[in-house]
Amino acid sequence: MSPKVLHESEDAWHLTSDLHAEQGKGDPFAAAMRATRMAMIITDPRQNDNPIVFANDAFLKLTGYTRQEVVGRNCRFLQGPETDAQSVDEVRDAVQHREDIGIDILNYRKDGSQFWNALYISPVSNQNGELQFYFASQLNVTDRKQAEQQVHVDKERVEKAVKERTRELEIALENQKTLMHEVDHRVKNNLQMISSLVIMQSRSIPDENIKASLKSMLERIEALSTVHRRLYQSDDVTTFDVSDFVRDLVTDLVAASGHNYKRVLELEPVLIPAEKAAPLALMINELVTNAMKHGFKGRENGHAGTIGVNVSQKMNSLTIDVSDDGVGMVEKEGSTFGLRLVKSLARQLRADIEWRNASPGTRVVIKIPVDKPANGALQS
Repeated sequence: MSPKVLHESEDAWHLTSDLHAEQGKGDPFAAAMRATRMAMIITDPRQNDNPIVFANDAFLKLTGYTRQEVVGRNCRFLQGPETDAQSVDEVRDAVQHREDIGIDILNYRKDGSQFWNALYISPVSNQNGELQFYFASQLNVTDRKQAEQQVHVDKERVEKAVKERTRELEIALENQKTLMHEVDHRVKNNLQMISSLVIMQSRSIPDENIKASLKSMLERIEALSTVHRRLYQSDDVTTFDVSDFVRDLVTDLVAASGHNYKRVLELEPVLIPAEKAAPLALMINELVTNAMKHGFKGRENGHAGTIGVNVSQKMNSLTIDVSDDGVGMVEKEGSTFGLRLVKSLARQLRADIEWRNASPGTRVVIKIPVDKPANGALQS
């Protein structure tokens, strides 16, 4: 026992001594223990097996035993088959080390019924620090423990229901993902079939202007096919990676052109909603194709020029910058079908689009207003 605790214990002894109460029936503390509605016992560690030497009426009422059945026995008789062994060990260790302990323990009445016992045990020493007794109080907290157990059962039931519902949603999402992949796959295949039909039709047409128009239409169809191919390959059916698409598109267009254009791609990973993919893809395809068709007129194949695409995002804006180092803007292109298509798509995406003379070459800067939701996909 620490000096401070011992000092406080000595003070307590002096306080009780100052009452000058007679022992036995006249002792107010003994009278209080007998009369209180809280179950209380006193054990004597100086006797073999630390038996009970006093039990009040509340204890007898709580446990169902008579005083003759209680006095002289160690209080372990309250334990039963479902009493937690670890709790018993904790009580035993506290008694052995002369320490206070408060613990909830499952005990048994004489009739075999269970009750949860809020047990408090304290050693009682005399003014010389010699251990005299152990004082123990018991409180029936069965209602509280049952309420706690019910809360635990309810929590487990809710957690199980949440897991089951989560699994149902995961299955539904997986089914939706599979369906969307199947749709994208079929759309891609249909677009490839349409491409084949356009190619076959163009071979039978002698007019070079019509052939050029069909070729432009074919490039747009192939751009849409690339969109659906990427959506089909994506794990997330709800979003579309702009930068991955641009990389694929520019690579395909340069390869199909037959020229050795240098590609300068600065592409930040940017996700947009899948439903915005097609108009954005068509717009980028139109600008890159226009740069290759009209930006390098008069150059020899060995000096085909540079195509640059920059994709970046800020908090509330997606920027796409398409540039070339060609001849620059030699005429107003707004009357061509391609440029009208770009402007129409820009309005659909609420985008601002600006043509700039890059000296040399041309830059087209598209800025699309966006919101940034929690899942990382930009919402335009």
